[in-house]
Amino acid sequence: LRLEERRMDMSKQILILGGGYGGLLTALTARQHLTPEEATITVVNRYPTHQIITELHRLAAGSIAEKAVALPLEKLLRGKNVNLKIDTVDTIKPDEKKVLMTSGSTYSYDALVVALGSETAYFGIPGLQEYSFTLKSVSDANRIRAHVEARLDAYKQSGNKADATFVIGGGGLTGIELVGEFVDLLPGVCKEKGIDFNDISLYTVEAGPSILAGFPPELVDRAKSSLEKRGVNFIVG
Repeated sequence: LRLEERRMDMSKQILILGGGYGGLLTALTARQHLTPEEATITVVNRYPTHQIITELHRLAAGSIAEKAVALPLEKLLRGKNVNLKIDTVDTIKPDEKKVLMTSGSTYSYDALVVALGSETAYFGIPGLQEYSFTLKSVSDANRIRAHVEARLDAYKQSGNKADATFVIGGGGLTGIELVGEFVDLLPGVCKEKGIDFNDISLYTVEAGPSILAGFPPELVDRAKSSLEKRGVNFIVG
């Protein structure tokens, strides 16, 4: 134990906030170039899993299992000489080279890597934050899927058209992938529940002049046409 404490005292403390792509890759790459004697590497993440956010739309629609998009960080870092702490960042104090956690723990560092991801932007649209779902995590995806199923069940009982109407805010990659998953999978879900899929309304709302901004126009047109033929309505601009 004393040798371990002495090693930690002599080594640099590298603290990485976030266990997503950036944080995980930073930890593993740093360990390739620095021995445990040279640096102690600690990753702090609020979830015990590395979540593959590019696949969350599939989990939200029910086309993939949670275990396929939520990989245990302990398993990914096993044998890599990287410390893992499951906690949520509260305050970063750069002058003191310390990070305070919501649990009350404090971590000191010589080098800090902030890889905490991003927050959803609502662009000042009234009501959007209060009445919408976000898609940033596995729990978000599970919440969306459960909500859609619940609304379909409610529609079967009430016939209320609002329960059969789903609106996706944003026509970027995530929004288009999500509505694509819905339009592919909902016909089968509706059939299982005894609902006519033609009763379902799917909308994608995009404030910009086009969906999939930055992509070649011919690909955008092909995607839009394909989705429209399958029942997606677009409100653009």
